[in-house]
Amino acid sequence: MKRISTLFLQAVIVLVGIVALAILIRFPLIEGRAANLDLLSIYADPFIIYGYAASIAFFVALYKVFRLLRYIGQNKVFSSDSVATLKSIKYCAIVLSILIVIAGLFVMISHHTEDDPAGFLAICILTTFIAIVAATAASIFEKILQKALDIKSENELTI
Repeated sequence: MKRISTLFLQAVIVLVGIVALAILIRFPLIEGRAANLDLLSIYADPFIIYGYAASIAFFVALYKVFRLLRYIGQNKVFSSDSVATLKSIKYCAIVLSILIVIAGLFVMISHHTEDDPAGFLAICILTTFIAIVAATAASIFEKILQKALDIKSENELTI
């Protein structure tokens, strides 16, 4: 049962990655400003390029979660590799939240007077909150796992 659940979660992580990649590729084409632009002009927009660069942290975090699930499936949860993976997930979530806040500030400062950036800013606030929650959860799990590893090493030394 444990193997099936980790495989299911790994499949969900792959599906999330595919959907996110599809959104990153498709959204600039259907966005309102892209109506009269050619393909090169759409994807050469500095804000679109910034979005792609910022998404690297998201995809790295997805890969690290996939690796953590692989460790769980191999019964290697209590290892230094798992702690390092959780630490990198935490850092990716922190970087992602910072990059989202920067994008929100950029849109808030540089939007046209006839545009209303409220929807974009609401999405920025929501995704920043989700990234901070993910970073906090990864940090808590990292500390718990590190304490468990310390106890495990102490017990191995006493035997």
